[in-house]
Amino acid sequence: MPDLLDDLRAALGESAVLTDPDLLRGHQRDEADLCVAGMPAVVVRPRTTEEVVAVVRAAAAYGVPVVPQGARTGLAGAANAVDGAVVLSTVLMDEIREVDPVNRIAVVQPGVVNATLAGAVAKHGLRYPPDPGSWESSTIGGNVATNAGGMCCVKYGVTTEYVLGLEVVLADGEILRTGRRTAKGVAGYDLTRLFVGSEGTLGVITEVTVSLRPAAEESLTLVAVFPSTTAAGRAVAEISARGLSPSLLELLDRTHLGAIEAYRPMGLRTDAEALLLAAADTGTRAAADLAVLAEVCTASGADEVFAATDAEEAAALLQARRLAHPAMERFAADSYPDGSGGLVIDDVAVPRDALAALLDGVARISAEYDVPIGVVGHAGDGNMHPNIVVDRADPANLERGRRAFDAIMELGLSLGGTCTGEHGVGLLKRDWLAREIGPVGLRVHRAIKDALDPTGLLNPGKVLQAGGW
Repeated sequence: MPDLLDDLRAALGESAVLTDPDLLRGHQRDEADLCVAGMPAVVVRPRTTEEVVAVVRAAAAYGVPVVPQGARTGLAGAANAVDGAVVLSTVLMDEIREVDPVNRIAVVQPGVVNATLAGAVAKHGLRYPPDPGSWESSTIGGNVATNAGGMCCVKYGVTTEYVLGLEVVLADGEILRTGRRTAKGVAGYDLTRLFVGSEGTLGVITEVTVSLRPAAEESLTLVAVFPSTTAAGRAVAEISARGLSPSLLELLDRTHLGAIEAYRPMGLRTDAEALLLAAADTGTRAAADLAVLAEVCTASGADEVFAATDAEEAAALLQARRLAHPAMERFAADSYPDGSGGLVIDDVAVPRDALAALLDGVARISAEYDVPIGVVGHAGDGNMHPNIVVDRADPANLERGRRAFDAIMELGLSLGGTCTGEHGVGLLKRDWLAREIGPVGLRVHRAIKDALDPTGLLNPGKVLQAGGW
């Protein structure tokens, strides 16, 4: 290890090689609760692709694992360190290298924060649509590595639909460039999509070329309050069946409404069983589209439907949705004041017509295993986030939480869904990925991993190996 540290310092400089124990502890994990994390031997902060190459080659020479990290806002343990690893942090690779308004593309380093890119392209009348809940802190590299989603994905799609090309440092230190800058292109295998969502197990992303869209027109927003999550699920299915395309369609259950109101009071209906937040950004048709959304919600059993009166009120409603995660973290902490409260965030996605069945099933699972479970998520594309509150200090409670988690996974797959819609596999869902893709799919995954990382040093233990939480 001393020789490796000397090599890293020679390549990156003293200040970019961190060995202070407090800093190492701060880089052990992402935001996934109850996922194992090791203690890295060193954290490095390269600024260029060439420095990433030097790090990867040095680590490979000494047989030391490399764990890529961005802002560590992930929720599946994909960025968790392993003991003795080199943690390769991309936070200083934060240059927006190009914004091309004619071809509607941007070229960025992986450490660029999502919101920073959004602000930069807005000056050109353009928009980068993917907007994960952590968009004000998460980085483009991390978004690409996990194929992040967000609230606007119901209309505009997830990260992979905006990634045109990548620069990737492979396990042997070679630099691979994938994709294109053109609007169309079908030459060769789609290697770009192979790396999107690969969670740092196939290579280290050092540059991303993304496509942009014209800035959206101002949206109109409504809130529908429902007496049951089942009624809210029916409304979502009917909205889809009617051919409507809301730019946002989010669901918050009663647990989340109470948690958000306690965390930051804003007058939410905490007596409601479910709330749908919908928006339309269709320009001159927005008011008419919003009226149809309101009609569908009312016909599906909504107790109350009201539209935001201005942009400020609409922004406040959107902010309420973005507060769901910190509010539930506070809820878990308050549930166990001794500091043992934990929050396991699930990420199951089902077909839209199965949403009501999923919501009903989660409620049954919560009662069966006697653990609080709040549900929030992107109702418009069937991607729900059941939040399981557990007591870390109580093994029996923790076991009930684990069984509830598995029951939700089983339910999601039985409804024709997937074990993760946007958070990724990481450590949390390795067993469930294997069940979902089957033995042939697993063999193909392993063949790709072996071809690109034959020594298994890139983010080991993530995605494919057996395990869980």
